[in-house]
Amino acid sequence: MWHAPAVIAENNFIYKSLSNWSFNVAVGCSHACRFCYVPSAATIKQGPKLAEYGVKDPDAEWGDYVLLRPWEEEKFLSSLRAAENTPRSELKRDGNRAVMYCTTTDAYQVIHHPDPERQRMLSQHARRLVRRSLELIRDHSTLNVRILTRSPLARADFDLYKTFGPRLLFGMSLPTLRNDLSKIYEPKAPAPSQRLATLRAANEAGLNVFVAVAPTYPECNEADLRATLEAIAEVNPVTIFHEPINIRAENVERIQSHADELGLELKTDVFETREQWQDYAVNALQTVESLAEEIGIADRLHLWPDKSLGSLTVANRMPKPRDYMRWLRKSWMRISEWPQ
Repeated sequence: MWHAPAVIAENNFIYKSLSNWSFNVAVGCSHACRFCYVPSAATIKQGPKLAEYGVKDPDAEWGDYVLLRPWEEEKFLSSLRAAENTPRSELKRDGNRAVMYCTTTDAYQVIHHPDPERQRMLSQHARRLVRRSLELIRDHSTLNVRILTRSPLARADFDLYKTFGPRLLFGMSLPTLRNDLSKIYEPKAPAPSQRLATLRAANEAGLNVFVAVAPTYPECNEADLRATLEAIAEVNPVTIFHEPINIRAENVERIQSHADELGLELKTDVFETREQWQDYAVNALQTVESLAEEIGIADRLHLWPDKSLGSLTVANRMPKPRDYMRWLRKSWMRISEWPQ
């Protein structure tokens, strides 16, 4: 167990249009996504404290530790009141006055422990964190909620989600339909096929759904992206977010090594220089945008171009720099939809 309780905290998203606040149930995550930005941030901010829990290298050990936050209802309610009473004029409009579950971990991950009884207790605690906090948000505030997960375990709370009506959006990260690619980039996360099945179940249950096609990988060619978007269109999402992978350089070797073990060839050349990655990222974003037009979901597509793509050096490599910059600004300023 982590030393600090689970509370609602303001986040600092830029150009994401996801939420104004976050609710994170744990420090660490069992999905072990190789591209995740969280462990590098943890190394800087929480390294000394994590060392007290036996985590020597938060980045290298990412996926091997999950420290659940304690539940202290009064402290949670205090954070809920603070969020509820924040004047709209002080909030970023693109946050939709929403609390997001979760931004640095997954609310529905599998909790592992060598002691079966301890594992059962921790899993029950994680479930109580999520359900009780959601009940309090529903009953003691007017805030919206955005759930983003990679886990089919979320199905257990579909009944609770329904009680929020239009105040809750349920979403999953689904960058590809290829289970083999997922095994490399998200080695311990549930397979894409399971996530798609969960999205279909959510849609059939009448929930408001969104999808994060993020991050897509260099191996996601046009045919792969088309197949993913076509499958997503069938679940009638409110919004479809897209972002190409922006990996931390120190993880490329680890990912390549894992791919070699599985006998899969990766396109790691896009990470060799910043320029190569930028060109790849722009191409991926524009390819998804073009495909969304063809499929008829462009009105729901919300691109997430990295802020570094706005540099003059990138713009000047484009055929029409001014048009390119207008396209970027339009993506950055877009406010994601919320059900009425």
